[in-house]
Amino acid sequence: MPQLLAVHADNPQPRHLARAAELLRDGAVIAFPTDSCYALACHLGDKEALDRLRAIREMDERHHLTLMCRDLSEIAKYARVDNAQYRLLKAATPGSYVFILEGTKELPRRVMHPKRKTIGLRVPEHPVALALLEELGEPLLTSTLLLPGSEDPLTEGWEIQDALAGRIELILDGGQCGTEPTTVVDLTGPVPVLVRQGRGALEPFGLSPE
Repeated sequence: MPQLLAVHADNPQPRHLARAAELLRDGAVIAFPTDSCYALACHLGDKEALDRLRAIREMDERHHLTLMCRDLSEIAKYARVDNAQYRLLKAATPGSYVFILEGTKELPRRVMHPKRKTIGLRVPEHPVALALLEELGEPLLTSTLLLPGSEDPLTEGWEIQDALAGRIELILDGGQCGTEPTTVVDLTGPVPVLVRQGRGALEPFGLSPE
């Protein structure tokens, strides 16, 4: 069974964050709360952990993964961002958004879309997620914890523990954080394109609901 660590949603315990970071560096896949719903995560440079994460979600290499970053400067290291894109990012981060952008050479090819060379990027607005990123000192490769065949993400630590026994190593249980996923916006073209409407408001991008 994956280890279940109860963390304070607003002030997560440093020892639990240190444990999660240690496991991630050693190749673990973990679950943790975000400002939209629970996410699965692994180390950016670990191919085996990435393969396991994709297997849990049953998604192929054409499904955009999300690189979760601490701030805009970290996004700019891993994605090509022009002035117009930067203004949009600044208006909407941190928050419940994923932005599709062209990746830089800092990213392993295996984490980007094979044809478009794009990836999702986000800066979360959740104390546990941000504290974990700070403890790790680098971005995390993530995906919504939505299991194949399910309509909604899992929201309870014990549910995640039962559903993913033997498949992940750790759950940071910060209590329920919602089931509405992020809003996904493609910023690779001349104007923003709505990919998925979620928790993040559309007004910063001048978009209309689907």
